[in-house]
Amino acid sequence: MGALARLLSRRSDAGAGTTATLPARGRAPKDLLHASGMSTEQMRVTWIAVSWLLTYPDEEALARYPLVRQLAAELPEPVRGGLLRTIDLLGERDAVAVQEEYVDTFDTRRRGCLHLTYFSHGDTRRRGMALLRIKQDFRTAGLEIGSEELPDHLPVVLEFGAAHDAERGAKILRSNRPGVELLRLHLADISSPWHGTLVALCSTLPPLDADDRAAVLKLAEEGPEDETVGLDGYGLDGDAGDLAGQTFASSGCGSDSAAPGPVPVDLLRGRPS
Repeated sequence: MGALARLLSRRSDAGAGTTATLPARGRAPKDLLHASGMSTEQMRVTWIAVSWLLTYPDEEALARYPLVRQLAAELPEPVRGGLLRTIDLLGERDAVAVQEEYVDTFDTRRRGCLHLTYFSHGDTRRRGMALLRIKQDFRTAGLEIGSEELPDHLPVVLEFGAAHDAERGAKILRSNRPGVELLRLHLADISSPWHGTLVALCSTLPPLDADDRAAVLKLAEEGPEDETVGLDGYGLDGDAGDLAGQTFASSGCGSDSAAPGPVPVDLLRGRPS
């Protein structure tokens, strides 16, 4: 691997804490981490590449695309192909067009939401607790996230897993697997240039099990949960209430601009991947 991969490896080793407890599902934590067949280093490089591509494409993010292409060339398929497809498609557009399409894709569509707990908990009290658990994972690894960003933002989670703690990053992704899958299916459905990044990301995760498939179907048919009573502060105290209170201000995921719709065709065929 290149210099970035070695750097990420050193940073992760330095910041690693106690071993995270991952969801059981009959697998040991290390088995779950490597269920995709990829090495930890390959997953880290994939996650940082996906994180950069899913970050708002300002001047700094756009300048990283050549490095992402370089990193992708060293990764196995289908990760390599997914990343390169995204870079090639975005490279056909000027910077303003890429930025406009990014906002339309991720900030105005509920299925394009990049906040993981929105899919698993919607706008409910449980979301505040889920956000707090992620923030605690960050703290355990020695990382504090600023108040301007929610800890479940997918590029943030991926950067955390790549540069700080791969096992805890994988745990967060695995616990939100149905939402990640629905995002992949949605980006495929709208022929988004960012679909390749979700192909790459899902290639680093364990295959969907029966519970995951059922959850994705339910999300596709009904959308995330919504509470209309007692949402002021979500009825939570301390950090959980503070995090829950940020969700409306920092994310457009609750917009009615893209309500639940038809179930994606390949999911109905029983072949989400």
